[in-house]
Amino acid sequence: MKKRKVLLIVALIVCLAITACSKNTNEPPEKQSDTTTEQGNEVIEVSTVSPSDPYLKFDEGESFEKNAVYDAYEKDIGVKITNKWVADISQFKEKVKITIASDDLPDFLLVNATQLKELTEADMIMDLTEVYDEYATDETKKFLTMDGGKQMKTAMFDNKLMGIPSSYNPYSYQFLYVRTDWLKELNLPEPRTMADFIAIAEAFKAKDPGGTGTSYGLAISKNPFSMETGVTGLRAFLNGYHAYENIWLEDGKGGLVNSDIQPQVKDALAALQDMFKKGLLDPEFAVKDVEKAAELIYDNSIGMVYGASWTPAQLVKGAVKDGKVVQEWGAFPIPTVDNEPALSQIGLGVDEYYVISKKAKHPEGVIKLLNQWIAVDNHPTAEQKVYEFGKDLVDKSNNYWLLSPLRVGKQMDNNGEVLPKAIESKDTSILETKDQRTRYERAMKYVDGDTSLWWEYLISGPKGVFSLVPPIQKNEQYLQNKFYGAPTPAMAERQEILLKKRDEVYFKIIMNQVPVDEFDKFVEEWKKLGGDEITKEVNEWYAAHK
Repeated sequence: MKKRKVLLIVALIVCLAITACSKNTNEPPEKQSDTTTEQGNEVIEVSTVSPSDPYLKFDEGESFEKNAVYDAYEKDIGVKITNKWVADISQFKEKVKITIASDDLPDFLLVNATQLKELTEADMIMDLTEVYDEYATDETKKFLTMDGGKQMKTAMFDNKLMGIPSSYNPYSYQFLYVRTDWLKELNLPEPRTMADFIAIAEAFKAKDPGGTGTSYGLAISKNPFSMETGVTGLRAFLNGYHAYENIWLEDGKGGLVNSDIQPQVKDALAALQDMFKKGLLDPEFAVKDVEKAAELIYDNSIGMVYGASWTPAQLVKGAVKDGKVVQEWGAFPIPTVDNEPALSQIGLGVDEYYVISKKAKHPEGVIKLLNQWIAVDNHPTAEQKVYEFGKDLVDKSNNYWLLSPLRVGKQMDNNGEVLPKAIESKDTSILETKDQRTRYERAMKYVDGDTSLWWEYLISGPKGVFSLVPPIQKNEQYLQNKFYGAPTPAMAERQEILLKKRDEVYFKIIMNQVPVDEFDKFVEEWKKLGGDEITKEVNEWYAAHK
């Protein structure tokens, strides 16, 4: 009780601060009684909370209180959406914390894994097992278990479904991007092994094919181990040495161990230190964010970078100038240090959940919103384009899809099998999804001369990034984090400290400020700083969830 009172006091103080600086003046109208649609169907009302995203632009006369998307949900499925509050996206997560601490939940809202656990333990949210089973359509149930049900399991507590995963595709791999025009100019082979990779980096450094006078081998930035660094990161470099960034691996004895302290990491750090000594890395990388680090790519000083499948959308800033393609890039699987293929590390594709308050009168309304989102996002009728574009049904870059208060992504796709073939053969009949049709149209515009869409062709074209995915999937050349529970008590308390210490030691090793053997000291310190306690808790969880 004392803890709850303290949380409430803190919540009120922060709430006053946010209210004072918030530009939002949207307040919900008085709660209305349920009404009926024009067709005579009962309309039920559900409340939520929403972030005001800068990419969302309202049509004239519309707002969060009244807009074409909310109207469509009410008309099509009889669910009226209201907002308990709307906050700027920069303040949204903090305000969610206050809402939870003050026990003032809307009917449903989006929370993180820790909050899901806390709300479950506090008995503040509803067990969705029965309402989901009754109201979720067959399409919804199939859609949310395409991964074999792993994501849904993360929302289970004592065999009760306590949330709906805000899912996305976990099979998001990293790749190596290389200037293929430079490979041709210097008569270098495509990179397959780490030996190839190092040879290419040394050649790009020594021969300066960009003619800048200051060349390096690989682009990296100051947060190379962050889960959010989809370009200029080092996670894929580690994977090339069979090392992995902060995931839990099977130890071969029936338990789990943390990847950050495994000996393979030391090998990868030794290789990076050697690259640094040879001048293959920008000596100022530790103070450069992604965009600053990428400037060396744009200006022809660097010709290799690791990144996610969307990295070409970043590379286009340097690849296309004044309507002309001036840089040629190719995407390649992660080079490996030995004869074993590199495994790209992946998560589970979920870190947030939609939960329903125990006080909600119409939980079925939330499940109906879920059903409708899945239907219209994957196979919309012409009329249902309102959910994406608004009342005019045409794309005005308003991003009206952001108004849908409950959104889940596809856990798997077959873009790698379909798009390269469709684009090469110009056969639209094999396109299956809205996303595939959109990507195809963009790629064909590039083929027809629109160089601004160069990036889509490098992603979806015949030799693009997506074409590399089917072999990875077929041969299971990926490694998935084995821990998918909410943060354990020790993890919540010590994880940030451990990651900070890890990055500090890793950086010192890479930048040759300390010998590689400093890694061994770090391992022992990691264990003492809470790593052993976290490992114990993780293995207790693992034993109960095998």
